[in-house]
Amino acid sequence: MSRPESVWDYPRPPKVERSGRHIRVLLGGVVLADTTCSLRVLETSHPPVYYIPLADIIPGALEPSGGRGSLCEWKGTAIYYDVVGPEGRRIERSAWGYPKPTPGYEQLIDTVAFYPGSMDECTVDGERVSAQAGDFYGGWITRDILGPFKGSPGTLRW
Repeated sequence: MSRPESVWDYPRPPKVERSGRHIRVLLGGVVLADTTCSLRVLETSHPPVYYIPLADIIPGALEPSGGRGSLCEWKGTAIYYDVVGPEGRRIERSAWGYPKPTPGYEQLIDTVAFYPGSMDECTVDGERVSAQAGDFYGGWITRDILGPFKGSPGTLRW
């Protein structure tokens, strides 16, 4: 286990940092993503979001979603992906990325983040993560990440 981190010590605006932790995303018993070269985005009141290089995601696992993207005041406009697992199982708008991020967030080009609550399992160094509450934020909660976390009812104005 890594040293405990409080999300209240994370910066605003968010910080992007390289992570050497072993990240895996599974759907339908298939490992869709497996990397030790992810990026973590750290933002006050949020668990880390792991961005995985496209090169470490199996071909065919991501298809562009229909509909609009969303705007982050810091990172720019996100695009969404449907995640496609075995036997055509499709989880709509369950991953996102920033192909043209705002200045300062260029590291996020060619990476994708997954909503851990939409996948069968996401792990950090073998530990199964819990998803950040709510249907918008995509934080990955492990034993070493301390809250309280934004996303639960009543926390949107934090």
